[in-house]
Amino acid sequence: MHGNPMPDSYVYVTEEGVTRHYADGSVEALAWEDVVEVRVVTEPGEDVLFVLLDRDGEGCVVPRSATDATFLARLRYLPDFDLDRLTLAADSARDGVVVVWRSPDPPSALPDLEYD
Repeated sequence: MHGNPMPDSYVYVTEEGVTRHYADGSVEALAWEDVVEVRVVTEPGEDVLFVLLDRDGEGCVVPRSATDATFLARLRYLPDFDLDRLTLAADSARDGVVVVWRSPDPPSALPDLEYD
């Protein structure tokens, strides 16, 4: 059988939020109004991950390869979101986690999370 292999996940961006459907049937979703932090996770040889978190540290992990103009445009609606800061962090050769945006009214502390 020929064709493209099944992707590991699909990402849907709407005016209400972002949802990631995994090949195993699990789903991560977060409403834009609940986003309090955006992180960029980089590792050499791996896809860059954009991590959107809510007040409880729950959220949605979005691979850069699954993003499009709609996702980036929607991020700009977050108060004082700096798309240049996001791009700089995503293009960094250094591996690690960078917080690129926090809500003006963030929770006291968000947990450090492990990313797959």
